Amino acid sequence: MAHEHEHEHEFILEIPEFEHLSYEVEGGIALVTLKRPEALNALSQDLLRELAEVAEVIHQDPEARVAIFTGEGRAFAAGADLKEIAALKDPFAAREYALLGQQVFAEIAALPIPTIAAIHGYALGGGLELALACDLRVAAKGAKLGLPEVGLGLIPGFGGTQRLPRLIGRGRALDLIFTGRHVEAEEALEMGLVNRVAEDALEEAKRLAQKILKNAPVALALAKESVVRGEAMPLSDALEIEADLFGYAASTEDMKEGVKAFLEKRPPNFKGE
Repeated sequence: MAHEHEHEHEFILEIPEFEHLSYEVEGGIALVTLKRPEALNALSQDLLRELAEVAEVIHQDPEARVAIFTGEGRAFAAGADLKEIAALKDPFAAREYALLGQQVFAEIAALPIPTIAAIHGYALGGGLELALACDLRVAAKGAKLGLPEVGLGLIPGFGGTQRLPRLIGRGRALDLIFTGRHVEAEEALEMGLVNRVAEDALEEAKRLAQKILKNAPVALALAKESVVRGEAMPLSDALEIEADLFGYAASTEDMKEGVKAFLEKRPPNFKGE
């Protein structure tokens, strides 16, 4: 019995006290809400550090099977905190600031579960870069997305110059980066910057999460790993990664259950094993 108790103890999660965001899990969906509405959820260094902490919590939380990131109030996130940028003393301090944002978003991008950005209002600069670190993006009608940094004498520094071209292609990415213009949700959908447009981004993100949740958890993690690792490799090497991960997936209990359920014409009961 003691052994069982210890095993249970492993899953008691230490959730930090967050000041600038909230974290809740319901029915497999982890919801992270940025809570600086008075600043349109601008990404201060404190908020960035809390995002790193919440990524760690999600990573450890066995209840979290899909994560949704959204913002409270009128915006998803309107960018980095300009007061903090203005206070940067020299190129070295500015480089450290960019590295902080990059590291935090890399941790979000590396989560082993599917992640969705539910975007309403503004997703600009660092806000769009946060959305780009998620796997999928859902935008509300009327949402505005963009990377306006060059208009401030800066460049995107939290991954925007790298993730945007990988997502929508170099030409489209440079159009947005060079002009700094805001793109409405419908144009963002057309160029592949967002996956869906809806009246209510959060409700649509939850519907999308429900569809994802019907599938095998281990298979979802392996599919994400295959795409992400393969992206940076020549095709022949990437196909080997896919074959390896396919082999691993085929050895899981979930695969046996999925095939059995299909043949028995019933919904599968996946255990994540």
